[in-house]
Amino acid sequence: MTKNNEKQTNRAPWPAHWISPEDIQAGLPEDVPRKLVIRHFGHEANHYSPYHCHSWGQLLFISEGLVQVSARDIGHWIVPPQRAVWIPPFIEHDALSLQRLQMHNVYICPQAASGMPDHCQVVHITPLLRELIMALSKLPRLYDEQGADGRMVDVFLDQLKATPEVPLHLPQPKSQRLQTLTSSLQQNPADNRPLQYWADQIGCSERTLARRFHKETGMTFGQWRQQARLLEALSRIASGQPIASIAQDLGYSSQSAFISMFRKALGKTPTRYFQPADSE
Repeated sequence: MTKNNEKQTNRAPWPAHWISPEDIQAGLPEDVPRKLVIRHFGHEANHYSPYHCHSWGQLLFISEGLVQVSARDIGHWIVPPQRAVWIPPFIEHDALSLQRLQMHNVYICPQAASGMPDHCQVVHITPLLRELIMALSKLPRLYDEQGADGRMVDVFLDQLKATPEVPLHLPQPKSQRLQTLTSSLQQNPADNRPLQYWADQIGCSERTLARRFHKETGMTFGQWRQQARLLEALSRIASGQPIASIAQDLGYSSQSAFISMFRKALGKTPTRYFQPADSE
């Protein structure tokens, strides 16, 4: 479960994505007496926002591009276009744009976020949610809570709480030994050496390593390695690499085997996964 760092002050330093003169003059999202605040912005590839946290919940919706969001000591998530990552209040996180980005930050006050998950997760953005985000981003900061604007905010929150999670999380183990193992697998995703090999390297039995791995990550060794390959595949697909090359680089015996894994994990083929939701 993601840790909420409530010991940190509500008045967190300005994150790199909240630094326009207009925003500084208006104050932090927490200063706005409304249920939510939305800001639209863009970043070039490789833009990095260092670790920080907010006292409000945050929905980071990606309309174009690809971003990696990490929660300290927990793991990371890859967020493709037309998906979003939910970050609960006080979760210390960073963000790295893997491609040029266009996105909307939706900050939600704790009371309005009641009923949302207490851990980070990638969520599916339906065409309705997407249109609501676009419409809400055009509202004045002090929108009319008692009128049509306030009702639209309530519809958005109801829809958001019902949206399903997308399995795009790669958990980070706690121990240094397992971190060394997983780091090696991430650097060489085609590595097919079995669990027994890694047990020998660490100096324990295969059964002991399997038990420790599941305890620290919530996944089996095989599940974690496949998830690491899946997230790496998303980055490569989004950058335009051929599916056949990706399959080979990630250690799959054939392109069809890779496509089968991808469809089983995410419900679509690699090509269709990046299509707009309303074209499905």
